[in-house]
Amino acid sequence: MTTVERIDGEGWILEDNRIEVPGYKEKKKEQQAGSINRILEVMNIDVKKTPIKITCGGTLLAGSGVGASAASCVSLARALNAEFNLGYSIEEINRVAWQGEFPYHGIASGVDNTASTYGGLLLFQLINGQQHFEKIKTPKSFEIVLANSGITANTALLDVFIDQQKKDDPELFATRLKTITAQAYDMKKALETGDLETVGKIMSENHKILINMVMSHETLDYLCKVALEKGALGAKVTGGGRGGYMVALTPGKKLQEAVASAFDKEGYKLIRATIGGS
Repeated sequence: MTTVERIDGEGWILEDNRIEVPGYKEKKKEQQAGSINRILEVMNIDVKKTPIKITCGGTLLAGSGVGASAASCVSLARALNAEFNLGYSIEEINRVAWQGEFPYHGIASGVDNTASTYGGLLLFQLINGQQHFEKIKTPKSFEIVLANSGITANTALLDVFIDQQKKDDPELFATRLKTITAQAYDMKKALETGDLETVGKIMSENHKILINMVMSHETLDYLCKVALEKGALGAKVTGGGRGGYMVALTPGKKLQEAVASAFDKEGYKLIRATIGGS
């Protein structure tokens, strides 16, 4: 959640009240300032003439792997749109938020801001460089648990890391990518039919690939192991990996609480959520 108000003076000031993984906001401070400036530029808002105060808050735990930067970009774009009566469509809000992601990630894929803008379960694809997405409807909603490793990953460096993998063994990289793409389509089918056993299996198989690609972290691997031992149907790293969050599939309040309690007892920050449905 972000609010914008006009103030005296010049430029913009920020009050960031988001709850965070310790150290996250400080590590992202420079990128956040770059993001705000880019959004203001894209939306043609001159804060020298019209200075503003930006206040960020909400219940989303700011940390790597959960789209925290994208959520802040979307909420800022919406707040500016409302304050300055710009009349932006939801598609334009999404486009602005995508631009706001650049200082955090380089040229962002667009998946995080799209998910933050539209919500729900999505299949997101880049086809010939163009962003496409479709909403996924499930027969009924179900529960998940997300736990944070406490490690803040530098997402902007991931592109360099991935490019190196492509150079080192292009055939292996292509094979892994083909498998992951197939998993995404299989996941969509399983979600649409309510086959959560298959959804969980795909999640865990995908996590194994990410481990082999060095895209996970030993703490995330541990959290996935704990979740599966407590009965989760599947578990995997979220986002760019190498830190941040993991997600466990825990349909039913009883199973969700069993997994969440195991994480909570060890002091990990977590999110209980219910997703899906039509």
